[in-house]
Amino acid sequence: MQARPERPGAAPATGPPHMPQPKLVIAGGNGFLGRHLAEYFRERGYRVVVLGRGSAHGSDHVRWDGRTLGDWTAELDGADALINLAGRIVDCRYTAANKREIIASRVDSTHVLGAAVAACTVPPRVWLNSSTATIYADTTGAHLANTEAAGRIGEGFSVEVARAWEAAFAACPAPDTRKAALRTAIVLGPDGGAFPVMARLARRGLGSPQGDGRQWMSWLHIVDFCRAVDFLLHEPTAAGAFNLCAPQPLTNRDFMALLCRELRPWLRLPQPRWLLEIGAFVLRTETELILKSRKVYPQRLLELGFRFEYPTCEAAVADLLAY
Repeated sequence: MQARPERPGAAPATGPPHMPQPKLVIAGGNGFLGRHLAEYFRERGYRVVVLGRGSAHGSDHVRWDGRTLGDWTAELDGADALINLAGRIVDCRYTAANKREIIASRVDSTHVLGAAVAACTVPPRVWLNSSTATIYADTTGAHLANTEAAGRIGEGFSVEVARAWEAAFAACPAPDTRKAALRTAIVLGPDGGAFPVMARLARRGLGSPQGDGRQWMSWLHIVDFCRAVDFLLHEPTAAGAFNLCAPQPLTNRDFMALLCRELRPWLRLPQPRWLLEIGAFVLRTETELILKSRKVYPQRLLELGFRFEYPTCEAAVADLLAY
């Protein structure tokens, strides 16, 4: 990614020359979000160690299975911070076997990290653990957005996943480690996640509203995701659940219209729900990923003083399409 402005008031992570290099451990860091976080923090002077299931690539990539303790636990002792992103992707059919694997991959990895932190002589000062904004109920119409304090927890499998994830995190005793759960919305980036797929489909004529288009979409630019993580790592009062999303959600209809204004496709085919159901079956995924209404507001981040570089989706989409 191209160089970005520094967060106002941010100091280089390395500090004075005599200070040791800070160390950040990212569990499950080989995916889209992990790659961007690793690059972001390395540019700021951190030594970043990624725990991944694949083959290790150098000293900064350490193999783990996400379930059992092993040599990887030594990386946590004395680390400044731990970020856990581990979890099987949800872009699949919700069969019984896939459901079990989705939940187990999140719960097991969180529990084993908790055991590793508890065994540290010098545990990480901060532990940020992934969660998801889909923990909230399907929110339609003009209802107020879900905040951390007043949000309505929903029902269904995606909510079950989020509840189990956060319960596992809360059950990990870490008295010397500040803990925060990241209820992250859809993160938009130029090279991963949902945005490149949606832009490619819009260019090919699928830029119309998905379903009736009234479902809300909470989102976050990848730059602001990294900045928010940085902010929470360094904000000493930040603990508990945080909504990681931009402050201006929009409907699917408005998002698709925005994409089409920028891309100017010559064709816009309709996408009724029945057609999406067929497409999801063929692609072995679920329509919930695009049809569930997510209206979420980052109240706690804003109250602590975080300022978004991309508060509007118009600015975010224009930036991402410029790559």
